[in-house]
Amino acid sequence: MTHQKEIYLIVDDEPDMCWALQNLLAQNSILSQNALNGHQALELIRKTEFRAVLVDAKLPDIEGLDLAEKIHEIAPDAKIFLVSGYFYKDDPRIKNALDEKHISGFISKPFQNQEILTALDLCG
Repeated sequence: MTHQKEIYLIVDDEPDMCWALQNLLAQNSILSQNALNGHQALELIRKTEFRAVLVDAKLPDIEGLDLAEKIHEIAPDAKIFLVSGYFYKDDPRIKNALDEKHISGFISKPFQNQEILTALDLCG
């Protein structure tokens, strides 16, 4: 496993969202990699140690919350943030995922860039 604790993983099936998040992180000197589905994300998680993972709630091959749980099993130290336009912060499934520590935080779409940066700042 590659140990690059300063790399972040973006998991979203929309290439434009990956691009936007990757550029936001790059503007703040943060390296990142993208995965367009859960399968790609899990492959990357098994090979690289990421500091944090931004996971879209709706992916073509797996629900974001299920993926977050799998990522947590493989990489328990990674901070996982669910990014969603589908769920809301007070949704019982989100509250449960936070209580169970499957996710470290929740960011609703559309988001302000500062929300992403603030969440990732919690990783420090």
